Amino acid sequence: MKALSISPRKLRLSIGIAAIVLAGSGQQAIAQDQPTTAEDATVTYPASYFEQYQPFSVNDMLQRIPGITVALGGNGPQGGPGGSGGSDRRGLGAGGDQVLINGRRIAGKGNEGNAQLSRIPASEVDYIEIIRGTSGDLDVRGGSQIINVVLLQSQSSTSFAYEINMDHYHDGKYQPGAKISATGQNGALNYFLSAEREPRWEFRDGFETSYNPDGSTNETVDRDEGNDGWPVTLQANIGYEFTRNDTANLNLQWVDNDRFSYADRVLTNFSNNPPTAKFERDDIPFEEGSWEIGGDYMHVFGDGSRWRTLFIVNDSDSNSYRTRYQVDGSTRTADLYLANEIGTKERIIRSSYVFDINDLHSLEAGVERAQTILDTSLQLGLLGSTPGSERFGGLSPITDAVGTVEEMRYEYFAIHNWQINERMSLETTFLFEDSEISQAGNVSKTRDFNFFRPKVDYRFDITPSVQFRASVEKDVAQLSFTDFTASIDGSDDEQNAFEGNADLRQEQSWRYEANLEYRLPNDAGVLNGNVFYHDLDDLIDNVDVSTATETLGARGNIGSGERYGFNLNSSLRLLMFNQPQMLLTAGLAMEDSEVTDPFLNIPRERSLRGGASRYNVGFRHDVPSFYNLNWGINYRREFYNDFRVFDIDKIETYPKVGSYSAWIEAQAWGDLVYRFEARDARDRCRIRARYINGTIANGDLQEIEDSCSDAGPVLAIKIRGTF
Repeated sequence: MKALSISPRKLRLSIGIAAIVLAGSGQQAIAQDQPTTAEDATVTYPASYFEQYQPFSVNDMLQRIPGITVALGGNGPQGGPGGSGGSDRRGLGAGGDQVLINGRRIAGKGNEGNAQLSRIPASEVDYIEIIRGTSGDLDVRGGSQIINVVLLQSQSSTSFAYEINMDHYHDGKYQPGAKISATGQNGALNYFLSAEREPRWEFRDGFETSYNPDGSTNETVDRDEGNDGWPVTLQANIGYEFTRNDTANLNLQWVDNDRFSYADRVLTNFSNNPPTAKFERDDIPFEEGSWEIGGDYMHVFGDGSRWRTLFIVNDSDSNSYRTRYQVDGSTRTADLYLANEIGTKERIIRSSYVFDINDLHSLEAGVERAQTILDTSLQLGLLGSTPGSERFGGLSPITDAVGTVEEMRYEYFAIHNWQINERMSLETTFLFEDSEISQAGNVSKTRDFNFFRPKVDYRFDITPSVQFRASVEKDVAQLSFTDFTASIDGSDDEQNAFEGNADLRQEQSWRYEANLEYRLPNDAGVLNGNVFYHDLDDLIDNVDVSTATETLGARGNIGSGERYGFNLNSSLRLLMFNQPQMLLTAGLAMEDSEVTDPFLNIPRERSLRGGASRYNVGFRHDVPSFYNLNWGINYRREFYNDFRVFDIDKIETYPKVGSYSAWIEAQAWGDLVYRFEARDARDRCRIRARYINGTIANGDLQEIEDSCSDAGPVLAIKIRGTF
């Protein structure tokens, strides 16, 4: 890891400026209008609360709210087996993104409400709600909290926001980027439009040492890798109010992300005397693109009941073509070609009817239909004696695998919300799922599945500031259809392809969770704690699919397991030091788990590359009186868990690493916002033990590879403005 050098003179100057800023801000009081908490525990922040900060976007407004990461879902267990959350969730569901715009859920996966936050100018906002209760009136169910951004009403208005930026990488490369967005209303029409082109350059300097079982050096690999991309994203969200009772919305997204990757390797073989070196080069062009169309229509009846229909249609392609060359001076000889083409499509429609039974009970009933299609193609060519083929990069054909996987799923659901009293609510979900998965190509197979997925969500507002929440849920995860067909392992230079498995079942879990939140008086901060236990079934991990002549691994179901732990989060203004504009955040997540390893037949943690147990700290300081200055730093590190991945013939261990990000931002010349950022691209380290003549259970240790790569820090400057 290369360190940033700072001269003593610059360090003394920085400390001096910081001291002046701190001294000038120490006596400041928060003069803006304070947030209010309603009887239903909803916290409302008026736009005037943020005026002194002169925020640029909705996202800038949210960053000034204590505990906002908790409201955005940052306190519960992050994903995990058997879970259906995130952008890869099953269908649309009642959950999804925890952000509403004008009380409306945006129908999308890649283009949900959370994606709008950096594009909507702060000047368009009337107020922001943090909804901590449950209600039949909400378009999103089951989230711990929901953020509702309510915009100002206007007969005709348009606001433009733009950003230009320049990133500097540790190899000296500069990459520019830009984005522009428009937010507006014209009578019954409202719209968000945006376009952006962002640099995605990464250069990694890596080194790997391979050791023989006796500890002697077997081989070293000096590796340089580059990845150059210029993704272009176009997004549009358009809404129209036909009448006071009829509204429709359309959401569009188009992404083009073609890029080029390369890897240069110098391999030194120490088993020869003297050691010998050879040079390899990988060229890997990627062709990636996607589009998504989502929309909804809602009609409100005279009695207040409503009927709503949402839909999504999306399509994405991700194709990579790897050619490996043996380099001898100016001569390059291709000896491996891997083409991996993946296309996915989704077509989802969800319709429901919501009505109040009486003042205390409401009911939503509906159906969802979802079709998911995956088309894959994998060609492996090697240098050999048989004639080459253009389809295999001019090399001899070895593997030619094609496949199509399709799931047709129907979901029937009913959601009952009971407002037990002014302080308690109980929401019960009954969901039945019926699906068929069919596969064609090298393997032809059709299977039927059905699941009953109940959920109970109980909330008790002990006081308007203290809330207890408990939930029990049966969840089913969406299958990764690429596991059904042959694919490649991009992290292993020596493994050409990974087998598919047509017998996969969905991961399932019973999820038990409890949460307690305390919002301190006078907007002084938020304390939040969460404990969870997940009973897991049909877990997916690497399994043995070896043949009589070849040792092979694939993704497969390994049985049951469990996952449990807790999450603690705090976000506090430093009022005890008379610094209300300083915000200190801290979080601790602890997780343990147990599964039975299918190779070794012993209990172990579930396979992890990182992200389970971790801690984070952050600091933010706003100085509105000094050019609207704000600055801060965040740090995150993994710990405790083993972070190991088990495969048929190798065991990988990932050392625990930390990462940081820091910024300083001010509003200055031209009434523009100038922001400087520094972020760590994170080291990537891995220890890999390879086995031969069998599996990790009965084979012989061949070598141990110890590798690390460093992408260095990234420095960026961003200039933002509105008109």
